Amino acid sequence: MATMATEYVGKTSFFGSNTPLPLESGYAIVLGFGAFFSVLTTVLVYLDKYANNTEHTSEFFNTAGRSVKTGLTASVIVSQWTWAATLLQSSNVAWNYGVSGPFWYASGATIQVLLFGILAIEVKRRARTAHTVCEMVLARWGKPAHLTFLFFALLANIIVTSMLLLGGAATVNALTGVNTDLASFLIPWGVILYTAAGGLKATFMASYLHTAIIFLVLVVCVYTVYVKEFSSDLIYTGLQTVSGYTTAQCEALYSANGTTFFEAGKYSCGPVPENEGGSYLTMLSGGGLKFGIINIVGNFGTVFVDQSYWQSAIAAKPTSAHKGYLLGGLVWFTIPFALATSLGLSAVALQLPISSAEAGSGLVPPAVATHLFGSFGSVMMAVMLFMAITSTGSAEGIAVSSLVTYDIYKTYINPQCTGKQALTISKVVVVIFGLAMGALGVALNYMGLNLGWVYQFMGNAIGSAVVPLWNLLMWKDANAIGAVVAAWGGMVLALATWLIVCAAEFGEITVDNLGTLNPNLAGNIVALASSALIHAGFSLMWPQNYDFESMGKIEMLEADMSGLDEKDYTDQFLDEAKRWITKWGWGFTVLMVVIWPLLSLPAGVFSKDYFAFWVFISIAWSFVATFVIIVLPIQESMEAITGVCYFIVGKKAPAKAPAPAEPEAKADEQVL
Repeated sequence: MATMATEYVGKTSFFGSNTPLPLESGYAIVLGFGAFFSVLTTVLVYLDKYANNTEHTSEFFNTAGRSVKTGLTASVIVSQWTWAATLLQSSNVAWNYGVSGPFWYASGATIQVLLFGILAIEVKRRARTAHTVCEMVLARWGKPAHLTFLFFALLANIIVTSMLLLGGAATVNALTGVNTDLASFLIPWGVILYTAAGGLKATFMASYLHTAIIFLVLVVCVYTVYVKEFSSDLIYTGLQTVSGYTTAQCEALYSANGTTFFEAGKYSCGPVPENEGGSYLTMLSGGGLKFGIINIVGNFGTVFVDQSYWQSAIAAKPTSAHKGYLLGGLVWFTIPFALATSLGLSAVALQLPISSAEAGSGLVPPAVATHLFGSFGSVMMAVMLFMAITSTGSAEGIAVSSLVTYDIYKTYINPQCTGKQALTISKVVVVIFGLAMGALGVALNYMGLNLGWVYQFMGNAIGSAVVPLWNLLMWKDANAIGAVVAAWGGMVLALATWLIVCAAEFGEITVDNLGTLNPNLAGNIVALASSALIHAGFSLMWPQNYDFESMGKIEMLEADMSGLDEKDYTDQFLDEAKRWITKWGWGFTVLMVVIWPLLSLPAGVFSKDYFAFWVFISIAWSFVATFVIIVLPIQESMEAITGVCYFIVGKKAPAKAPAPAEPEAKADEQVL
């Protein structure tokens, strides 16, 4: 298993200068799929508009009517949280650290979504008419805090979008040869078209379609690696063999014409530093744990500070918000966990000549898929990646348009703006943001930054805004001055720590050194911890004792009350819903980041049977998640789908029977 295939002997990298797909296919994927989904989602939105009498106002454009159900909410959360990094970086950490990499990527980025469900319910309680998180900040803490968190929210959007473009452009370039800079400019266009045309509802519809495709490709990859082509035993043997190679054996393996090109850390060959027994098959991994901490802190920033998650909470029905986030988090877990456990580990076991530069650019999954499926595998990975990029990109575009429309234009430029003016601004911003992000992608490429670098860095920049935004809705005594000082002070301390640790460890500050684990680990921890301490200190000394009344009076531009049914907003229901999501959100969080890893530690280096059980969990979880996330949104939306079908054939949908009077349901009774 660990013997390198003859076709790769003497190759210094997997892709090199040759691409598995022709140049034309790259343009077909980037432009063709973009155009196809633009047309499809736009048609679906307008069919829904006319068949189901949905009025498209600025409120609807930015909130989707505040009536999205559990299944679609979960699907949207999965889609928003499935970045290029989810598909690419997760396999990179498997390639680097072994089984601990996929686990820490998945668990370390799931808990934020689970816990955000608590905030989603508080949004419904405290600020049901809000459009953005920054509107809530303005209502509670005033303009200095508003400008502060507007900066951090926009920065989060920029960081997430830059990672989409870096990963997407690198993959399209490796698979098809499309110029990286050109790909960075072209990728946003498909997103721009349907997002500007249909708003948040189009984004949600596209997100469902994209998520369904991603999960179908996921189960094909998992099934192929562990059932059709190989088995857990074969992958296990390959991983054990590779980690047992000596330096001399690695030099012999990676050589051409009698001259070796092997360098420690450049290829996945030999023992893994800081892993128990140098094995890929252990959770006792120093590098894996460090990455896990960076992952947890950084992703708190990209959930709690990213307007797109607040927007999904605003758009969801109160009966669906908490359940949608919990279900979405549990379903999303399987994407990095199962995909990287299959593709990432098999890349090592098969000894594919993937270089560290290729792995850092996110090319492990495309390499394995190309090896297993040939050109079809390359197409499959390109399509899967494009689905992730466009779905997350559209969510980021709508998030930025909402921030600019409501927190800049309406707040500081035209406080008396009409709904029509707001709608125009929203659409224009989507276009401008997409084009600007294309330019940013090119700039980051010229700076020498790749997907892995930005992913590990992000917590240094936005992690300090997490705790103040949690306190915004959860702590009545959290004060404004403390929030501002915590956000800016935490950021400055984090960046200073990042630079100091880099200089201390390497003796010089370079782009490559700044992208390593220890400087980012220190910076990420300081960002979150210092911010929490600063805000707590200020708030304990000068408590605000806020009553949340002003937050509940945020202005709506149009009287769109369709998603504001009073029976869904009763204190009794919202209290029950909060208890439900608090119990399950914190419960799954403790399970994923404490109990599960602790239970795996006594295993040390996994036995063959233990690894088989680990693989079985990833396979089972992926198939169940695929079924749930594809079927549930359709089942919940059957009435609207039926209405569209009747409209297409020119008939009138049957009148809806009046619902029988029922006692108000408690959140505990509304199980997933």
